[in-house]
Amino acid sequence: MKIAINDNRKIFAIQEEFNRIFPYLKLEFFSKPHKPGAASSKKLVKHSSMTLGECRTEHNKGDITIVPEMKVCELEQNFGDVYGLGVQVFRKSGRSWLETTVTDSWTLAEQNRQGEELSQWA
Repeated sequence: MKIAINDNRKIFAIQEEFNRIFPYLKLEFFSKPHKPGAASSKKLVKHSSMTLGECRTEHNKGDITIVPEMKVCELEQNFGDVYGLGVQVFRKSGRSWLETTVTDSWTLAEQNRQGEELSQWA
């Protein structure tokens, strides 16, 4: 999947595109990138109605390619390094959403599968 990145796109549009492919994962956008393996402060979450231009430091435009075999840490780093966006992947666990900080080395497919399994028991 390729997601177009430009200053006029709304956060919720990116989240919806991502969620169509990975229904048990979600992307949250933050005002600052987090360090690998670290959690992001909930105070820094950007509202989904904001545009990408309102919450990033690098104003490059282009497409970000996301494949199921990509590791979470690679996806988050690509958003940060190329587009100046602080992004964190969350995985569904029952009725809750968990940050994937401990499992950032898992692929998106593994995370999504685990989210599906954990949500069966909810």
